Amino acid sequence: MLRFSWVRFLAVLKKEFIHIRRDRASLIMAIAMPIGMLLLFGYAVNTDVEHLPTVVWDQCQTADSRDFITSVRNTQYLDPDDFVSGYQQIEDYLDSGKARAAVIIPPDFGKHLQGQEQATVQVLVDGSDPTVARAVMSAVQMLGLNKSLALQSKRLQAMGISGGLDLPLNLETRVWYNPDMKSRDFNIPALIGLILQNVIAMLTSFSIVREKERGTMEQLVVTPIRSLELLLGKLLPFVAIGFVSLSLILATGIFWFGVIPLGSIPLLILLSTIFLFTILAIGLLISSIARTQLQAMQMTFILILPSILLSGFVFPRETMPRLLQLMGDLLPLTYFLEIVRGIFLKGVGLDFLWQDTLALCLFAVILLAVAAKKFKKNLD
Repeated sequence: MLRFSWVRFLAVLKKEFIHIRRDRASLIMAIAMPIGMLLLFGYAVNTDVEHLPTVVWDQCQTADSRDFITSVRNTQYLDPDDFVSGYQQIEDYLDSGKARAAVIIPPDFGKHLQGQEQATVQVLVDGSDPTVARAVMSAVQMLGLNKSLALQSKRLQAMGISGGLDLPLNLETRVWYNPDMKSRDFNIPALIGLILQNVIAMLTSFSIVREKERGTMEQLVVTPIRSLELLLGKLLPFVAIGFVSLSLILATGIFWFGVIPLGSIPLLILLSTIFLFTILAIGLLISSIARTQLQAMQMTFILILPSILLSGFVFPRETMPRLLQLMGDLLPLTYFLEIVRGIFLKGVGLDFLWQDTLALCLFAVILLAVAAKKFKKNLD
């Protein structure tokens, strides 16, 4: 019975590195694709609602109406840059998408303000995107409340009532971990896991399936190389590629986007290594099932969509039906997102992340065992 041979293992390892070096497409994918995907998703996946084009119909044309328009601009949600003179023009702006909101100030706006009466402003919002509409409505309502309180306090002072207007309830709010509530600070750490999963799983599955298509796998089988030596020799180069991809993604996120982890970077690298081995096992499993590179690509894409929708990458898992939450529990990315966001945004350590780490370790062990057994069976 053949024992494990370092000579045979190193020969396979050397062969795989030479093959990767000659395969320029894989090299470009391993180096350029993580950075490209991070830049693309980092700028494209942005749920912050800011500077929406807004059309204004100012029928008052007074200092009061101009002051109100300035207040609307200062919210940073709306940019009231276009001015019209009728409802039809407003409808055209909203229908064409040139404006996402409209502010209509009536002719008696200034008169009512100065005359101690209630002034009305109409705000129309394009509700085709509910997220944008809710954010705009919330901002406009807050603006109206603040302006009303300021005006009411001014009127009371004019009546000789000192102290202004004190509300019976003062609600103080504080936002922890992401005080500016920037979606980029929330998305960039998650992109580390998503990109690492997609790139490494695809590269690993393509590499072994390519051997099948070219017939070189059969040549390796008839040699004295054992399945364990062949498996390790083919996987370890992709471990190195995974670390290169991880380093590039981290560097881009930190130095380009300015999203700096509050927690331990060594801990992040350690737990990312566990996740990396899990993804390598998934790639190996895909390669053991697929017969062609096209099939491997299709299986990888099948993994991508649930990972985006069910892992908590974009949508909070707490709002999903229980069945979808259970489906998300079967994705290693779900646990890695909790880990990477916890380290980046909260600065927490293993004492808070041990459950997700344990789940990730179980995934790594189980998937590696299943993938290795399937791989060995295919060789036999």
